[in-house]
Amino acid sequence: MNSRIERIVNATKYSMQGLRAALGSEKAVQEEFAILVPAVVLGLWIGETGVERALLIGSWMVVIITELLNSAVEAVVDRFGSEWNEYSKLAKDLGSAAVFMALALAAVVWGCIVFG
Repeated sequence: MNSRIERIVNATKYSMQGLRAALGSEKAVQEEFAILVPAVVLGLWIGETGVERALLIGSWMVVIITELLNSAVEAVVDRFGSEWNEYSKLAKDLGSAAVFMALALAAVVWGCIVFG
């Protein structure tokens, strides 16, 4: 197989493994994916332009992307031990803050478009 195609196939396979792992073990990811389906449907229905639709759907995708990155940070921190450490706490708190900001962004985008 062509090495470029093989890299793309492998990258896709690893990405799907990551999504399956997150959906199988991370409650927040499960909840956010459950919201994604109605968000896509509502975004397509509520958005009056392509840009509005992209913002409505994309803002929720940013939440999921951020949650996946937060889960990755937590997995790495947990790999190094369960004892309390100020840097481990900071890393987890920063990841949580990133998810919070992504949720705030989604709320602002949806609020601006829906209530305009």
